[in-house]
Amino acid sequence: QVQLVESGGGLVQAGGSLRLSCAASGRTFSSYTIGWFRQAPGKEREFVTAITRSGGTTYSSDSVKGRFTVSRDNAKNTVYLQMNSLKPEDTAVYYCAASTKVGVPYRSYEYGYWGQGTQVTVSS
Repeated sequence: QVQLVESGGGLVQAGGSLRLSCAASGRTFSSYTIGWFRQAPGKEREFVTAITRSGGTTYSSDSVKGRFTVSRDNAKNTVYLQMNSLKPEDTAVYYCAASTKVGVPYRSYEYGYWGQGTQVTVSS
């Protein structure tokens, strides 16, 4: 089992950057693919990006490709989401989640463990 805690959210102007962190407890952190999802008010939760257990493979949605970068440090049990060139439409609560699925799952039901979320607000 793994517990996840997100941090790093906040208010930023359009064009700015933020780095989110997802800190995990447990000795088996490197056994999980970690994904990032987001949910804006009145909208469904959507996939943002994910990184495999070793960090060798990542997969991102088209809406963030080229702007967001996911990375992980298994020695620190932490995954990072670097968000650049932020847009007002990136405003949402961002969640990290852990999956035991092979590959790079992008559906929320493939993730069994979730953090509490961190708010990101991008002003125009």
